[in-house]
Amino acid sequence: MHSHYALFFPVLASLASAWAPPSYSGYTLLWTDSFGGSAGSSPSSSNWNIITGNPGVNGELETYSSSNKNVQLSGGNTIQLVPWADSSVSGGWTSGRVESKYTFTPAPGVITLAEADIRFGTNAISNKQGIWPAFWILGDSIRHGTGWPACGELDILETVDGQLTGYGTAHCNVSPGGICNEPNGLGGNIVIPDQSWHTWRMTWDRTPSSWQSETITWYMDGRQFFQISGATIGNSDVWATLCHDPLYFIMNVAVGGNWPGYPNSATLGGYGSMMEVAYVAVYQT
Repeated sequence: MHSHYALFFPVLASLASAWAPPSYSGYTLLWTDSFGGSAGSSPSSSNWNIITGNPGVNGELETYSSSNKNVQLSGGNTIQLVPWADSSVSGGWTSGRVESKYTFTPAPGVITLAEADIRFGTNAISNKQGIWPAFWILGDSIRHGTGWPACGELDILETVDGQLTGYGTAHCNVSPGGICNEPNGLGGNIVIPDQSWHTWRMTWDRTPSSWQSETITWYMDGRQFFQISGATIGNSDVWATLCHDPLYFIMNVAVGGNWPGYPNSATLGGYGSMMEVAYVAVYQT
């Protein structure tokens, strides 16, 4: 990858085929977006809602924008979500967030797999204080009146402050406290080798005959780093919000907030602090 940048658009690797979702033996591809399109254009409006404004959660600073400065296809079969320092907005930062119109439901009797190939911008870790990228899932019920965390949330990948630790977390039930120990959630983490491309996957295994034995498992590059089961949750209605009900994807780069803390004088925005995603895909056996 070249280190120089055009006005807005990085020079892209020519191996576009590298961004196609892989085929997995025994799995059928249910849905994917591999972010084809011209550089600077918006992602497919049939697949994604581009979120705008400040969500008013976690003490975050960013104002999400639909500008191609914050959300754009790269022209090389990726999407780039880019935070920028911007004194013209409240909080001083703009950034990008997209949410899938597509929903999927982990079906009984099969394994459902969802994954994305993700990399981070090349700014030094010391220049990423307050930067908070995430690839995550909410229960679709939140779009129909159910509050958080009762809707269910599954964070496939979060990182904070550029640190090379990937966090996977489940949120559920009630806050504070409750089955998922809110607001912290139930989670695990893994060391990320570097800021370059890695595959982040979640599987829902509904092949067991009892819901208590069903599992949700987190992976980086095929290595498991966290798992919960129905028995972990211990309540069939709450488990259903994570494993039986319709779910949708969110990808964003937040700035500031209770967990990462706030940017400091060394924090840089721009492509070096982006999250770039090569595809999102859902499969079932």
